[in-house]
Amino acid sequence: MVPTPIRDYPEWHCGRQNYALWYLEINDQKLVDYLDTLRAHFSEFLLKPNHRQYHVTLFICGFLSHEIKVHSDDFSFSEFTQQREILRKEDIAPFRLKIGSVDSFSSALFVEIRDTENVLSLIRQKLGLVSNEIAALNYCPHITLGLYKNIYSSDLILQKISQLPVQYKYAEFELKVEHLTFGFYEAQTLQGKLFSYQHLFLGDSCCN
Repeated sequence: MVPTPIRDYPEWHCGRQNYALWYLEINDQKLVDYLDTLRAHFSEFLLKPNHRQYHVTLFICGFLSHEIKVHSDDFSFSEFTQQREILRKEDIAPFRLKIGSVDSFSSALFVEIRDTENVLSLIRQKLGLVSNEIAALNYCPHITLGLYKNIYSSDLILQKISQLPVQYKYAEFELKVEHLTFGFYEAQTLQGKLFSYQHLFLGDSCCN
């Protein structure tokens, strides 16, 4: 497993502040408690502090900018407005996602999300009509539990996963999604908080 060094990343943010994305908020307290328990189980491996709220990333937009784009990963408010209007016209109904098992990327521990109806794929396709996603890889919907603080063997992490109590290995949760969130985090703060800018309520034209 690959560690994340605790440092500023000026070669990435180039002095820019707010990194924008569409995401799903997680406000169900029982689910948050479950994720907290999982994070505690793996705490010896995970980077601290971690102030970022649990969430499901939908689409990574880039650094918020005014109309003139200087860098390839700049994202303007007018592009956000276009994306929002496309989603409004799509009139997506509220939906549910299933919470899966604990798994690992090379740099982070996560809980998988099962999108059996492919609703997230539809949303991402609509957002991609306006701008290309930044650093897009094969999309794997998930909830990040934390980044690794050191180099660990995959066998060690798998062993720790296998030691989870049965009720946490096979916990059955659903995430009810009634709105999408557009927001950002501050690029200079590693694992810093997410700040919501606007909510797009599903099945309704209201947007706060």
